Amino acid sequence: MNVRTRIAPSPTGFLHLGTARTALYSWAYARHHGGQFVLRIEDTDVARSSEESVQQILDSMAWLGLDYDEGPHYQMQRLERYHAVVEQMVAAGTAYRCYCTPDELDAMREAQRARGEKTRYDGRWRPAPGKVLPPVPEGVKPVVRFANPTHGNVTWDDLVKGPISISNEEIDDLIILRPDGVPTYNFAVVVDDWDMRITHVFRGDEHINNTPWQINIFRAIAGPEAVLPQYGHCPIILGDDGLKLSKRRGAVSVTAYQELGYLPEAMLNYLARLGWNHGDEELFTLQQMVQWFDGSHLAKSPAQWDPAKLAWVNAHHMKQADD
Repeated sequence: MNVRTRIAPSPTGFLHLGTARTALYSWAYARHHGGQFVLRIEDTDVARSSEESVQQILDSMAWLGLDYDEGPHYQMQRLERYHAVVEQMVAAGTAYRCYCTPDELDAMREAQRARGEKTRYDGRWRPAPGKVLPPVPEGVKPVVRFANPTHGNVTWDDLVKGPISISNEEIDDLIILRPDGVPTYNFAVVVDDWDMRITHVFRGDEHINNTPWQINIFRAIAGPEAVLPQYGHCPIILGDDGLKLSKRRGAVSVTAYQELGYLPEAMLNYLARLGWNHGDEELFTLQQMVQWFDGSHLAKSPAQWDPAKLAWVNAHHMKQADD
């Protein structure tokens, strides 16, 4: 297998330390196996994306020395491709147009809450043999929904968490294309990973709930026997107060530490140890990490950010630097 990994930040802000750690793991895994590392900019959140954020991401990657073999690819430059895949799925019956208005969806959810049910789309526009669909309303731009399988389980062997299985009955028919023609995250990421031949995906464990949809969409696009990427979901990084690392409680952008004078070698060394180990090694170079990082020994529990430990690691790398 030709290993191909990627990092796909959204340019709605700075490159977060958690995303930088994910980029490091993805980069090191590709370099360890002699593969390729791809940079993709997921800019479909048009209202919040900015050129300044894109530049900050690129600058952060350059400062860390995480060079990429392909990219940056921009999702908003791939709209034609997404639309083509949507039309193929609609023709194949794995996707369909839904004309529900926001008011109808709100009423649907309220009725479900009143009955004590989980709120989810009820499939009223989903075609089925013998089913009569409502008349298409005038003046309503449809969304396109994925016809998620209604039975069985979605199962994968996570590189970090181990075997995970989620019932398809817990998953509803996800919107994959908005009325304005912009794809949603869970659809675009699958088309991109398929087109870019991504073999391994390291990302935060907040994406575990997205993975069943993505696996099902993958199979709808590429066929049931397609070889899917292997997923590894890394736990979050906690701040020194024990809460999720957040910009509300200190510096969490890569460039903030660059401006404070930390060395990129130290930042990479410290980030690597926040969720991965090679025995008792605490201090090492990026070249050593590439040699050791085979995707094993990734922690299943959250790591805690420790400014004093980072300062200690930074002091070591400063001593190792030339004058």
